[in-house]
Parts: sequence; C-alpha cells; structure tokens
Amino acid sequence: MPVTLNITKSKVAILELSRPEKHNAFNAEVIAELIKNIEYASGLDVRALVLKTEGKHFSAGADLAWMKSMADNDYDENVADSLELAKLMQVLATCPHPTLCLVQGAAFGGALGLIACCDIAIAEHNSKFCLSEVKLGLIPAVISPYVIKAIGERQARRYFLTAEVFDGEKALEMGLIHELSDDLAKSEADFLDTLLNNGPAAVKSAKALINEVAGKEINEALIAHTAKRIAEIRVSDEGQEGLSTFFDKRAPRWQTAASE
Repeated sequence: MPVTLNITKSKVAILELSRPEKHNAFNAEVIAELIKNIEYASGLDVRALVLKTEGKHFSAGADLAWMKSMADNDYDENVADSLELAKLMQVLATCPHPTLCLVQGAAFGGALGLIACCDIAIAEHNSKFCLSEVKLGLIPAVISPYVIKAIGERQARRYFLTAEVFDGEKALEMGLIHELSDDLAKSEADFLDTLLNNGPAAVKSAKALINEVAGKEINEALIAHTAKRIAEIRVSDEGQEGLSTFFDKRAPRWQTAASE
C-alpha cells in the first residue's frame, strides 16, 4: 500500500505516503487511500496526526501518468476526479486533531495544498516549493482556497502566475510553513511533546474555535459565542483538572498519560 497509518503508544497517528520512486506523486489510488486513512484517524481517540512522506522529496504533486490519463477523460469525468482531490483537502483541513506536516526536499503543485491544510508545517532548510500548474497549462484550482488562506492573496498573485520555484526561507516568510529545521525527526518530536503537554479536549476545541472565529465580524453574536465557549470548557472535567493542577502545582492527568 502506498499509504500507511500507524498509531503510537502516545496516541499519535502517523500517516505516511510511500512512493519514493515516483517522488510521492499522488494519483487516484493515493488520494483515495489518504482520504480513507484521514477519515479513519479523525474518528480515533488520538492526540495528533502527523503527515509525512518517504524518500528524498515530500511530493511532486499529481502523478504525470495519472494526469495524462485524465486528459483523455471528458469534462464530467475530470470534475469527478477533481472532486476527489478536493475531498482530500477538505478532510485534512477539517481533521479534528492537530495536524503536523513534515516537508523534505521538493514540494510541487498539489503538495502545497496538503501543506497548507495542516495546522503546523515544518520544512528542511534545503526544501523547494513551486505552484507549478501554469507551466503545464493548468491552474491550482482545488488547492487554491487553502493555499491562499495560508500565503495571502498578494503572494498568490505572484506565485500562482509565475510558477517560480521558491525556497524554505520564502515559504517561511509567506506563512506556508511555520519553521525551518535541520533535523525533521527532532522537530517532530519537539512539536509532539509540546502538543501532548496540553489538554487534549482543549487543543481540539481551540482548533474548532479558529474556524468559528476567523474572518468573522466581531459583533454581539460572535462575542456571545466566544463567552459561551470559554464557559463550557471552564466547567468541563478537563478544564477543572487543568485549573486545579495549576494551583496545586502538579501535572495534569493528560501529561501523565502521554508519558506512559
């Protein structure tokens, strides 16, 4: 199978794409497997989901043989194929668990959609990125809502149109990634330690809160909603545990469980 999902003892879901011979390019089979595994992991009692790939490069985007086969399809068949890729982006972006993406080598085309859909993205210093679609006479349509949300309209106006290759420093500057790393494995472990030190329900609620608040007008309805959200979590078991352990100067239950 080109896609594997493993759950660690600390309740972290590791989702890995393994097509190094194809530079981890994705086709219909890979897209379907990624959707299936992300949906499955979303329903599990896990603390985080890590997206990574095997080999020298993160992903070359769409598999060229798959793209060639789609060129022979009619309009309706192309819409159906594109909707599957759109579903992949959606299930990754809406995964209830915190998501961490690890990027090595090159990330081209649709791979930038996967990166933009994750909550936290870390890349090697020597990583390279490209929204390469227009070089092939195409456009980055399905990934565009997520990439534009990550890098902003102004940057999209340049890189969607030029298909320039840019480095990790530029990706960091634009907000596509959060951090550059000399050791992805260590960065992965450090970020997971940070996430697992936090209340699991609070982390998921904080992620949901972003979607509820981002881009909304600050009006009476939104103010009331945020007040309700903090009140709900304060009186929850986890909220009570977190507050009491802070004042008692002891570790909360979730930190003990994560270290076992």
